Amino acid sequence: MPHDHSHDDPHALLPSDPALRVKALETLLTRKGLIDPAALDEIIDTYAHRVGPRNGARVVAKAWTDPAFRAALMEDATAVVAELGFYGRQGEHMVAVENTPQVHNMVVCTLCSCYPWPLLGIPPTWYKSDAYRARAVREPRKVLADFGVSLPEEIAVRVWDSTAEVRYLVIPQRPDGTEGMDEETLMTLVSRDSMIGTAVPEAQ
Repeated sequence: MPHDHSHDDPHALLPSDPALRVKALETLLTRKGLIDPAALDEIIDTYAHRVGPRNGARVVAKAWTDPAFRAALMEDATAVVAELGFYGRQGEHMVAVENTPQVHNMVVCTLCSCYPWPLLGIPPTWYKSDAYRARAVREPRKVLADFGVSLPEEIAVRVWDSTAEVRYLVIPQRPDGTEGMDEETLMTLVSRDSMIGTAVPEAQ
């Protein structure tokens, strides 16, 4: 029987859980002086909190409450979000698509994982997965159901394929019963997934 080299493989020494692997790599790189943990924490905090998805939620809440802003956003989302300071890495060539009682929009990147980082933050793992990229196009209603979104048959599902040339932001429907809420409160109802189209906001 051939000798099993699996234990000699350096990867076999790493923890199996992805989070533990990341921590192990971070520790190794820190010990070698290749990264600064404080700088790494700052980058992660920036993308997790300051660089979306709060940024995207602010855009959505403003579109819900300001008709002129909404009209401008639908006409030229790139210019409008840039005026708010949300631009740069994968934040160019933005198009806003609006959910209505007749149409539900969902975004996928079938080729890789193009994604508007400045508005939505770090892309979720499932967005980059082969399964989501393939199934979102073939069977979008089933994918939405997997996320807990069941739509009546009379609502059409429109799938938008994000690319390096264009990236999409879904403007979800404003929940009923939120008429008296201000922008800051409305922002708390808007999730990252609702701006991809795999969730819908609900009044709390």
